[in-house]
Amino acid sequence: MPIRVHLKISGRVQGVCFRHYCREHAEKFEVKGFVRNNDDGTVEVVAEGEEEAVRKFIEWCRRGPALAMVMACEEKHEPPAGEFDSFTIGY
Repeated sequence: MPIRVHLKISGRVQGVCFRHYCREHAEKFEVKGFVRNNDDGTVEVVAEGEEEAVRKFIEWCRRGPALAMVMACEEKHEPPAGEFDSFTIGY
């Protein structure tokens, strides 16, 4: 059963390749959506896919890549929309 989650990740999450590794892990877990930096220093993620895959992806987002320091990961569930064909990086 597909699910969709909207994440707002804060801490040291910009300038540490978070978006690149986020896309890499999304592709690994076959999750679709996007990741982008926000002007307030947070990273925003919208992810959609099978529940187990999205849960594993969220676990990774709560840790981030080696150079990141995730302080908080706000999680908001939304109805799946099926609007994504892949996982992209926003600029």
